[in-house]
Amino acid sequence: MHQTLISPTANPDLERALRDRVDRRSAIAGGLGELEPLAVRLGLVQNTLTPRFRDPTLALFAADHGLAVDGIASLWGRSTQEQTLMALQNRLPVSVFARVQGLQFTVVDCGVADTLPSHARLMARKIAHGTRNARVGPAMTLEQAHAGLRVGMEIAEHLPGNVLACAGLGQGSAESAALVLSRLADVPVREFVVSGPDMRQDELAHLLTVLQNAQARHREAHDPMDVLAAFGGFEIAVMVGAMLLAASKRMLIVVDGIAACAALKLAALIAAPVTDYAVFCRSHAHRGLDEALALFHASALLELGMDSCDGTGAALAWPMIRSAAALLTELHETAENRTGMNRPPDDDANLPVLN
Repeated sequence: MHQTLISPTANPDLERALRDRVDRRSAIAGGLGELEPLAVRLGLVQNTLTPRFRDPTLALFAADHGLAVDGIASLWGRSTQEQTLMALQNRLPVSVFARVQGLQFTVVDCGVADTLPSHARLMARKIAHGTRNARVGPAMTLEQAHAGLRVGMEIAEHLPGNVLACAGLGQGSAESAALVLSRLADVPVREFVVSGPDMRQDELAHLLTVLQNAQARHREAHDPMDVLAAFGGFEIAVMVGAMLLAASKRMLIVVDGIAACAALKLAALIAAPVTDYAVFCRSHAHRGLDEALALFHASALLELGMDSCDGTGAALAWPMIRSAAALLTELHETAENRTGMNRPPDDDANLPVLN
């Protein structure tokens, strides 16, 4: 995708008008903290004073990773297939929360090792039955990496709404993302895999041995697509394409988890303005995610101290995002507030439009 297909959201006149509108709301009933800059961000994403959402989608991008054969622990002792089926069967909080909040929930099979039964909320887009082991060779071919991007673009192109929340799912997904981020950001991989001060040292030592061997195997990989092919998962590749296409459509991209952060970092190296369309969530307190968010100088919308699968935080943050938009679109002003200040018009007729 050529970078010019994604427009930066920078629009000084619109930003001033949005901030003025938010300030007037605050003058009525007091400040609303982090909702205020979020509201401005939403207006810039949609290039309007009155951002509105339709048909938001929360997608879990699922895939298996060859690194798992080296003894990387599975999430809560369950395989990727088991986790995927639980999500589809409303046996994980993320799928229930998404339904309660009015989000269209879907699971994308990007490369689960096992065959999954058909389901109304399952998109079968398998690139292959899991990646190869990055410690002994490239996780995927360049052709597969590009195929993943194309799949993601196809998915985002056909989404009916203007919001895409992205999260990864799969045994080895976080470790694959850590390798991608480590190489792209030139940060030691240890920073992305240390879960916290209570992490077992034997577990950390084994994990670092596996990941550092993978890094040494692919020490020449630095181009974004080469890094993706060397270390990445199919779910990361598909998310890259989905994010690029979503940004080209001026969709809001909700990023939840380290795999989604790795995808966004790759997408930003292909087309830098894609990050203008992203807001960040988290579903767990893993310290490696702190490091991933720091690469974007970002913080999560909500910090709830959870330890859940990626996507849960996005579902729970969605009411906050809707509330920020409502601050601009639904809150009525008092007559004296409307007449006593220099205010922009209620519509967007006189605002410059980005092409």
